[in-house]
Amino acid sequence: MLAAPLGSSEVSVVTGAFSYTGSYIASRLLATGKRVRVLTGHPNRPNPFGDGVGVASLDFGHPSELTRSLRGAATLYNTYWVRFAHGEVNFDTAIRNTETLIKAAKDAGVRRIVHLSVSNPSLDSPLPYFRGKATVEKMITQSGLSYAIIRPTVIFGVGDILINNIAWLLRRLPVFAIPGTGEYRLQPISVEDVAEIAIGEGSSAENTIVDAAGPDTFTFTELVRLVAWKVGSKARLVHLPPNLALLLAGLVGRLVRDVLLTRDELDGLMANLLISDNPPIGRTRLSDWLDEHTDRLGVEYASELNRHYRT
Repeated sequence: MLAAPLGSSEVSVVTGAFSYTGSYIASRLLATGKRVRVLTGHPNRPNPFGDGVGVASLDFGHPSELTRSLRGAATLYNTYWVRFAHGEVNFDTAIRNTETLIKAAKDAGVRRIVHLSVSNPSLDSPLPYFRGKATVEKMITQSGLSYAIIRPTVIFGVGDILINNIAWLLRRLPVFAIPGTGEYRLQPISVEDVAEIAIGEGSSAENTIVDAAGPDTFTFTELVRLVAWKVGSKARLVHLPPNLALLLAGLVGRLVRDVLLTRDELDGLMANLLISDNPPIGRTRLSDWLDEHTDRLGVEYASELNRHYRT
């Protein structure tokens, strides 16, 4: 269904606006008075934005319908990707799907795409997640569309996966396993800052690639200790061989019926791929955000499978 008319007035289209980062982008667009249309893999879920926001299916199997849903849009904010392979969906599928989306955007006359990528993607990466992200970036830069590619490090905010679920574990378990030395670094950025950066780039015409990193850099051990302190956890931090820590994460994942951590994610983290060499443009400090949201952080588990694959 398309609640918003497809007339000549410009619309911003957001993929994944019923999920995480896309929902913050859509909310901020609406707050600035923009007309918004949502492309989602779950069009039958309740619309959190109300009747004024059009909803259409992100159905890659019907490119002509995608094109129709994109007509009248000036800017496409694309957050579509997959965190890990699941069922019939894998990284190659995600690349093909994004190629379909880009072509539909061109056919619909969309002028600009603002694409959410990841820090340090590389076509030569041994990690399918980072290699796939680099492949999609190349398709966008060669598409002929005006573009902004935003490369977040690791995103935190209400309902995020990583920080929230670290807190969830720290609240419940007497021991928290840190893979390896824990000295590898990450540079978290607020989802609110990412949304602000995305919308700022949406109003530009310049082709650009932007690293989106927060103002603080932590070792993984420092991050876990900070979260533990903020939520009042007494869990003991233990360092384990990475393979053993990944095995334990898999066992916890079975208990919560989710994928807690993947090999790609662990290898990317330990390879320091979640930091940027450029000056940080995120403004929100994680410690300040934690102070404001401690009561909610880690109270409920954030399930990737529930968010994206289960109805």
